[in-house]
Amino acid sequence: MPTSMELGLGDKTALVTGGAGRLGSEFCTHLAYEGAQVLVLDVDASGAEDVVAEVEGSDAPGEAMAVECDLTDREEVAATVEALEEETDGIDVLVNNAGFVDAASHIEEYPDEIWDRDVALNLTGAYNVTKAVFPHMKERGWGRIVTMSSIAGWQGSFAQVSYSATKSALIGFGKALALEGARYGITSNVLAPNIVVGELADLEPEELEQFNPQFERIRQATPMQELGREEDVAPLACFLASEHARYITGQVVGVTGGADLFSY
Repeated sequence: MPTSMELGLGDKTALVTGGAGRLGSEFCTHLAYEGAQVLVLDVDASGAEDVVAEVEGSDAPGEAMAVECDLTDREEVAATVEALEEETDGIDVLVNNAGFVDAASHIEEYPDEIWDRDVALNLTGAYNVTKAVFPHMKERGWGRIVTMSSIAGWQGSFAQVSYSATKSALIGFGKALALEGARYGITSNVLAPNIVVGELADLEPEELEQFNPQFERIRQATPMQELGREEDVAPLACFLASEHARYITGQVVGVTGGADLFSY
């Protein structure tokens, strides 16, 4: 389980989209350990409840609440955010994490419905929820927005045009938000991790090759010679959500093990 970095989030409310997923649940758990009230937003209500149960069953000082919402439904998102603003002291931290990463196909065979699906959630979903949350942060004069991009948004990813395109667009999105929010105490930063694979990162190279040859190729191309874990990313999101990061905005921070560096 995480340990607190004592970032002073005890009076903050954090909304994590895609909170039921592997990375999203890690964000939720770490934020709760920093004392934040965590809103676990996901279209998967049961999965969100599982994350809440995990937080409640731990010794984290923060609380958690499950929120069912479809980020592609703009009216539903707006209504959900308004209800949460009334139910809490206001959303202080927004982690734009929800997204699809499961499609792989050459462009000439790429399913149009997958492109539309990924744009609708990965990009427009982040727009929908941020548009609803931002005015409240602006009114209160404080806010933290952390948006999840990917190394694929920097460099592209073979046979993943929709994922790469949406993750690249989120970098521009996050920077534009930084400009809009700067004079209102709102920061906006973007995280761009390498692939994160949880406990699979503990496998020996031969085992990883047998499980997924592509994962082993990524490991070999990473200067640190290991794949990422969700817990490599979540603490940075917590730091960027805190007052300690008040002068950091508009930045794209890689969590890559050096995979974005040029190496021979």
